[in-house]
Amino acid sequence: METATTADLRENFLVDDLFETGEVHGVYTHDDRMIVGGAVPGHERLELPSWSEVLGTGSHLERRELGVVNVGETGHVLVDGEKFELGHLDGLYVGRGSEVAFTGADAAFYFVSAGAGATYPTTSLVHDEVSGVSIGSAQGASERNLYRYAWGSELKTATLQFGVTVLTDGSVWNTLPPHLHDRRTEVYLYVDLADDGRVFHFLGKPGATRHLILGNRQAVISPPWSIHAGAGTSSYAFIWAMSGENTEYTDLAPVPLEQL
Repeated sequence: METATTADLRENFLVDDLFETGEVHGVYTHDDRMIVGGAVPGHERLELPSWSEVLGTGSHLERRELGVVNVGETGHVLVDGEKFELGHLDGLYVGRGSEVAFTGADAAFYFVSAGAGATYPTTSLVHDEVSGVSIGSAQGASERNLYRYAWGSELKTATLQFGVTVLTDGSVWNTLPPHLHDRRTEVYLYVDLADDGRVFHFLGKPGATRHLILGNRQAVISPPWSIHAGAGTSSYAFIWAMSGENTEYTDLAPVPLEQL
Protein backbone atom coordinates (compact mmCIF):
# COMPACT_ATOMS: atom_id res chain seq x y z
CA MET A 1 0.00 0.00 0.00
CA GLU A 2 2.78 2.43 0.85
CA THR A 3 4.11 2.49 -2.72
CA ALA A 4 0.88 1.74 -4.61
CA THR A 5 -0.52 4.12 -7.19
CA THR A 6 -3.97 5.58 -6.70
CA ALA A 7 -5.25 3.14 -9.33
CA ASP A 8 -3.71 0.23 -7.39
CA LEU A 9 -5.35 1.36 -4.17
CA ARG A 10 -8.74 1.69 -5.83
CA GLU A 11 -8.45 -1.73 -7.46
CA ASN A 12 -7.56 -3.50 -4.22
CA PHE A 13 -9.54 -1.67 -1.52
CA LEU A 14 -12.44 0.20 -3.18
CA VAL A 15 -15.79 -1.47 -3.93
CA ASP A 16 -17.71 0.78 -6.30
CA ASP A 17 -20.05 -1.31 -8.47
CA LEU A 18 -22.46 -3.06 -6.13
CA PHE A 19 -25.75 -1.37 -7.02
CA GLU A 20 -27.18 -2.08 -10.48
CA THR A 21 -30.94 -2.33 -11.02
CA GLY A 22 -32.12 -5.89 -11.55
CA GLU A 23 -28.82 -7.41 -10.45
CA VAL A 24 -26.96 -8.79 -7.44
CA HIS A 25 -23.27 -7.94 -7.26
CA GLY A 26 -20.72 -9.06 -4.69
CA VAL A 27 -17.04 -8.90 -3.83
CA TYR A 28 -15.18 -11.63 -1.97
CA THR A 29 -12.27 -10.49 0.17
CA HIS A 30 -9.74 -12.90 1.58
CA ASP A 31 -9.51 -10.55 4.58
CA ASP A 32 -11.55 -12.59 7.05
CA ARG A 33 -13.33 -14.06 3.99
CA MET A 34 -16.12 -11.50 4.03
CA ILE A 35 -18.46 -10.98 1.10
CA VAL A 36 -19.90 -7.50 0.56
CA GLY A 37 -22.71 -7.13 -1.93
CA GLY A 38 -25.62 -5.16 -3.28
CA ALA A 39 -29.04 -6.19 -4.58
CA VAL A 40 -31.33 -3.76 -6.42
CA PRO A 41 -34.50 -5.67 -7.32
CA GLY A 42 -36.32 -3.10 -9.44
CA HIS A 43 -39.42 -4.98 -10.58
CA GLU A 44 -37.79 -8.37 -10.21
CA ARG A 45 -37.33 -10.82 -7.37
CA LEU A 46 -33.62 -11.41 -6.82
CA GLU A 47 -32.21 -14.48 -5.10
CA LEU A 48 -29.07 -14.31 -3.00
CA PRO A 49 -26.58 -16.13 -5.28
CA SER A 50 -24.83 -19.25 -4.08
CA TRP A 51 -21.55 -18.23 -5.78
CA SER A 52 -20.61 -21.88 -5.33
CA GLU A 53 -17.46 -21.53 -7.44
CA VAL A 54 -16.10 -19.20 -4.72
CA LEU A 55 -17.70 -20.58 -1.57
CA GLY A 56 -17.68 -24.28 -2.43
CA THR A 57 -21.21 -24.75 -1.09
CA GLY A 58 -24.63 -25.38 -2.57
CA SER A 59 -26.14 -22.19 -1.13
CA HIS A 60 -24.70 -18.89 0.03
CA LEU A 61 -25.57 -19.32 3.69
CA GLU A 62 -24.79 -23.01 4.02
CA ARG A 63 -21.78 -22.07 6.18
CA ARG A 64 -22.36 -18.33 6.51
CA GLU A 65 -24.50 -15.71 8.24
CA LEU A 66 -25.76 -12.48 6.70
CA GLY A 67 -26.34 -8.83 7.59
CA VAL A 68 -28.58 -6.69 5.37
CA VAL A 69 -29.26 -2.93 5.39
CA ASN A 70 -31.63 -1.20 2.98
CA VAL A 71 -29.99 1.94 1.58
CA GLY A 72 -32.94 2.72 -0.73
CA GLU A 73 -36.68 3.03 -0.20
CA THR A 74 -38.94 0.42 1.42
CA GLY A 75 -38.56 -3.14 0.20
CA HIS A 76 -38.72 -6.71 1.44
CA VAL A 77 -36.27 -9.47 2.24
CA LEU A 78 -37.64 -13.00 2.13
CA VAL A 79 -35.96 -15.50 4.45
CA ASP A 80 -37.11 -19.08 3.86
CA GLY A 81 -40.35 -17.59 2.52
CA GLU A 82 -40.97 -15.26 5.47
CA LYS A 83 -41.24 -11.61 4.40
CA PHE A 84 -39.44 -8.86 6.32
CA GLU A 85 -40.15 -5.22 5.43
CA LEU A 86 -37.12 -2.93 5.53
CA GLY A 87 -37.36 0.85 5.29
CA HIS A 88 -34.43 3.15 4.69
CA LEU A 89 -31.47 2.11 6.90
CA ASP A 90 -33.44 -0.72 8.48
CA GLY A 91 -31.41 -3.89 8.97
CA LEU A 92 -31.86 -7.64 9.11
CA TYR A 93 -29.68 -10.38 10.53
CA VAL A 94 -30.05 -13.80 8.86
CA GLY A 95 -28.68 -16.92 10.46
CA ARG A 96 -26.76 -19.75 8.86
CA GLY A 97 -28.59 -22.13 6.54
CA SER A 98 -31.36 -19.84 5.26
CA GLU A 99 -32.43 -19.02 1.70
CA VAL A 100 -32.76 -15.31 0.95
CA ALA A 101 -34.45 -13.23 -1.75
CA PHE A 102 -34.95 -9.48 -2.29
CA THR A 103 -37.93 -7.48 -3.64
CA GLY A 104 -38.84 -3.79 -3.86
CA ALA A 105 -39.07 -1.47 -6.86
CA ASP A 106 -37.17 1.35 -5.15
CA ALA A 107 -35.17 -0.64 -2.60
CA ALA A 108 -31.41 -1.11 -2.65
CA PHE A 109 -30.06 -3.73 -0.29
CA TYR A 110 -26.49 -3.80 0.97
CA PHE A 111 -25.40 -7.09 2.48
CA VAL A 112 -22.37 -8.61 4.17
CA SER A 113 -21.83 -12.31 4.81
CA ALA A 114 -19.21 -14.00 6.94
CA GLY A 115 -18.34 -17.51 8.02
CA ALA A 116 -20.49 -18.98 10.78
CA GLY A 117 -19.90 -22.06 12.92
CA ALA A 118 -23.29 -21.79 14.62
CA THR A 119 -26.86 -20.89 13.72
CA TYR A 120 -28.72 -17.98 15.32
CA PRO A 121 -32.27 -16.68 14.73
CA THR A 122 -33.11 -14.26 11.96
CA THR A 123 -33.77 -10.87 13.57
CA SER A 124 -35.38 -7.67 12.23
CA LEU A 125 -33.46 -4.49 13.12
CA VAL A 126 -35.66 -1.42 12.62
CA HIS A 127 -33.49 1.67 12.53
CA ASP A 128 -35.89 3.88 14.52
CA GLU A 129 -36.14 1.23 17.24
CA VAL A 130 -32.38 0.87 17.77
CA SER A 131 -31.03 3.16 20.48
CA GLY A 132 -28.37 5.43 19.04
CA VAL A 133 -25.20 6.23 20.97
CA SER A 134 -24.12 9.85 20.64
CA ILE A 135 -20.36 10.21 20.10
CA GLY A 136 -17.98 12.90 18.91
CA SER A 137 -18.51 16.64 19.21
CA ALA A 138 -19.74 19.55 17.15
CA GLN A 139 -16.54 21.43 17.96
CA GLY A 140 -14.52 18.63 16.40
CA ALA A 141 -16.91 18.31 13.42
CA SER A 142 -17.38 14.66 14.43
CA GLU A 143 -20.80 14.58 16.11
CA ARG A 144 -22.59 11.37 15.12
CA ASN A 145 -25.02 8.71 16.29
CA LEU A 146 -23.91 5.08 16.37
CA TYR A 147 -26.62 2.46 15.82
CA ARG A 148 -25.36 -0.98 16.81
CA TYR A 149 -27.38 -3.63 15.00
CA ALA A 150 -25.23 -6.68 15.71
CA TRP A 151 -22.61 -6.00 18.34
CA GLY A 152 -21.85 -9.32 19.99
CA SER A 153 -24.06 -8.72 23.00
CA GLU A 154 -27.85 -8.30 22.66
CA LEU A 155 -28.01 -9.99 19.26
CA LYS A 156 -25.98 -13.17 19.15
CA THR A 157 -23.95 -13.87 16.01
CA ALA A 158 -21.10 -16.22 15.14
CA THR A 159 -18.57 -13.67 13.80
CA LEU A 160 -20.50 -10.85 12.11
CA GLN A 161 -20.89 -7.35 13.51
CA PHE A 162 -22.60 -4.49 11.70
CA GLY A 163 -24.51 -1.26 12.18
CA VAL A 164 -25.08 2.27 10.93
CA THR A 165 -23.52 5.56 11.94
CA VAL A 166 -25.26 8.83 11.01
CA LEU A 167 -23.42 12.14 11.14
CA THR A 168 -25.26 15.22 12.33
CA ASP A 169 -25.56 18.26 10.09
CA GLY A 170 -22.32 20.21 10.09
CA SER A 171 -20.11 17.27 11.09
CA VAL A 172 -17.84 15.55 8.59
CA TRP A 173 -15.43 13.22 10.48
CA ASN A 174 -16.62 9.65 10.88
CA THR A 175 -13.99 8.27 13.25
CA LEU A 176 -11.55 10.15 15.47
CA PRO A 177 -9.01 9.15 16.47
CA PRO A 178 -8.38 6.55 13.75
CA HIS A 179 -8.10 3.02 15.07
CA LEU A 180 -7.11 -0.56 14.32
CA HIS A 181 -8.84 -3.90 14.95
CA ASP A 182 -6.13 -6.51 15.29
CA ARG A 183 -8.60 -9.42 15.16
CA ARG A 184 -11.08 -8.28 12.52
CA THR A 185 -11.52 -6.70 9.11
CA GLU A 186 -13.91 -3.75 8.80
CA VAL A 187 -15.74 -2.46 5.72
CA TYR A 188 -17.35 0.98 5.44
CA LEU A 189 -20.12 1.68 2.92
CA TYR A 190 -20.81 5.40 2.57
CA VAL A 191 -24.47 6.32 1.96
CA ASP A 192 -26.81 9.33 1.95
CA LEU A 193 -24.03 11.45 0.49
CA ALA A 194 -24.94 14.14 -2.05
CA ASP A 195 -24.32 13.23 -5.68
CA ASP A 196 -21.51 15.76 -5.88
CA GLY A 197 -20.24 15.00 -2.36
CA ARG A 198 -17.20 12.91 -1.53
CA VAL A 199 -15.56 11.29 1.49
CA PHE A 200 -11.78 11.36 1.91
CA HIS A 201 -11.12 7.98 3.51
CA PHE A 202 -7.76 7.32 5.16
CA LEU A 203 -6.24 3.86 5.31
CA GLY A 204 -2.87 2.15 5.69
CA LYS A 205 -0.45 1.42 8.48
CA PRO A 206 0.09 4.15 11.09
CA GLY A 207 2.95 6.35 9.95
CA ALA A 208 2.41 5.45 6.29
CA THR A 209 -1.21 6.34 5.55
CA ARG A 210 -2.85 6.81 2.18
CA HIS A 211 -6.29 8.00 1.15
CA LEU A 212 -9.10 7.18 -1.25
CA ILE A 213 -11.88 9.48 -2.42
CA LEU A 214 -15.30 7.80 -2.29
CA GLY A 215 -18.74 8.74 -3.53
CA ASN A 216 -22.22 7.71 -2.49
CA ARG A 217 -22.79 3.93 -2.14
CA GLN A 218 -19.12 3.12 -2.47
CA ALA A 219 -17.33 0.91 0.06
CA VAL A 220 -13.78 0.53 1.29
CA ILE A 221 -12.10 -2.51 2.85
CA SER A 222 -9.88 -2.00 5.90
CA PRO A 223 -7.82 -5.11 6.79
CA PRO A 224 -6.74 -5.60 10.41
CA TRP A 225 -3.43 -3.81 9.82
CA SER A 226 -5.07 -0.69 8.37
CA ILE A 227 -6.42 2.36 10.15
CA HIS A 228 -9.80 3.69 9.08
CA ALA A 229 -11.10 7.23 9.31
CA GLY A 230 -12.60 9.72 6.92
CA ALA A 231 -13.95 13.22 6.39
CA GLY A 232 -16.70 14.21 3.98
CA THR A 233 -17.55 17.34 2.04
CA SER A 234 -20.96 17.28 3.75
CA SER A 235 -22.87 15.17 6.23
CA TYR A 236 -23.59 11.51 5.39
CA ALA A 237 -24.08 8.08 6.93
CA PHE A 238 -22.05 4.91 6.72
CA ILE A 239 -22.65 1.23 7.30
CA TRP A 240 -19.86 -0.53 9.13
CA ALA A 241 -19.44 -4.27 9.09
CA MET A 242 -16.79 -6.49 10.66
CA SER A 243 -15.85 -10.12 10.86
CA GLY A 244 -12.89 -11.78 12.48
CA GLU A 245 -11.66 -13.97 15.28
CA ASN A 246 -14.65 -13.37 17.56
CA THR A 247 -17.37 -10.88 18.47
CA GLU A 248 -15.70 -9.60 21.63
CA TYR A 249 -15.05 -5.98 20.82
CA THR A 250 -11.91 -5.63 22.92
CA ASP A 251 -9.27 -5.25 20.22
CA LEU A 252 -10.00 -1.65 19.21
CA ALA A 253 -6.68 0.20 19.35
CA PRO A 254 -6.90 3.99 18.89
CA VAL A 255 -4.00 5.53 16.99
CA PRO A 256 -2.98 8.97 18.32
CA LEU A 257 -2.86 11.56 15.58
CA GLU A 258 0.79 12.31 16.32
CA GLN A 259 1.64 8.75 15.22
CA LEU A 260 0.22 9.26 11.74
